[in-house]
Amino acid sequence: MDYFAAMSAFVRSVELGSFSKAAGEAEMKVSTVSRYISALEDDLGAALLNRSTRRLHLTEAGQSFYERAAQILADVDDARNATRSLNAHPQGLLRINIPSAFGRRHVMPHMKDFLAAYPDIRLDATLTDATVDLIETGTDIAIRIGALADSSLIAKRLAPQRRVLVASPHYLQTALASALAEPADLMQHQCLAFALQVGNAWFYRPTAEPQADPVEMPIKGNLRTNDSEALLDAALSGLGIALLPTWLVSGDLQSGRLVTLLADWEWSIASGPQRAIWAVYPPKKVVSPKVRAFLTFMSERFGSPLPYWDAQRAP
Repeated sequence: MDYFAAMSAFVRSVELGSFSKAAGEAEMKVSTVSRYISALEDDLGAALLNRSTRRLHLTEAGQSFYERAAQILADVDDARNATRSLNAHPQGLLRINIPSAFGRRHVMPHMKDFLAAYPDIRLDATLTDATVDLIETGTDIAIRIGALADSSLIAKRLAPQRRVLVASPHYLQTALASALAEPADLMQHQCLAFALQVGNAWFYRPTAEPQADPVEMPIKGNLRTNDSEALLDAALSGLGIALLPTWLVSGDLQSGRLVTLLADWEWSIASGPQRAIWAVYPPKKVVSPKVRAFLTFMSERFGSPLPYWDAQRAP
């Protein structure tokens, strides 16, 4: 028995939840994975897994062996990566996961230059608004927007995430109560809500007081959607006022198709920790050259301290 291959097959079967997924990932037959794990059980004199028609379940012995085997494999992987990275250049398959709208507007347009700069990298980009498990899916790096949940992932801040109140000139001309001098005036307007926010409220604080606690502002309106681009379309068509990220609306603000409102206040759809655009990736002792290349490239493309979509609007 190839003990290293058997351990790898066992660990990935546990992590992926099935022999067939582990076999597909390793490009081997399911029967080979099954034989590896049976050989391990014979060698150890203990059952490692209880098989059901839907899921694999670790026995007590299996849990103990999995924890040690997974750490051994991770240590071997780290040792190989550390040695290779000394003289390595970015290469291989890079799997990235990106929010759909942001990816279409601010990641994929730069990938031609990225691949030209790193011709030995092959890119597998998944655009989705779902939060995927990077370990389970084999994703190398993901871009996430907002406040990060606690996790074991490593996070690098790529750019700030700012939102602004916007409306079309048409809406402001036809609104029955168009005066907007302070946040409370929003109660007289149609506010286009983002369905993923908690409750029917936006939050604000004076731009001159960035350390102030956010104030909750109840909103009302007859449109709510879970898609930021749909909210943008609704605002452009004159349906009401939207609170949208600057990376989404900067072009429409420059063209005059949208107007910024109540700019003396900073706005958000939730109170709480810092919101930003982040790159997250699994924790490893050595970050692979292809991941480092992507992080550096995107950081430089976005710009600092202001990303290019905000710098274009700065006075």
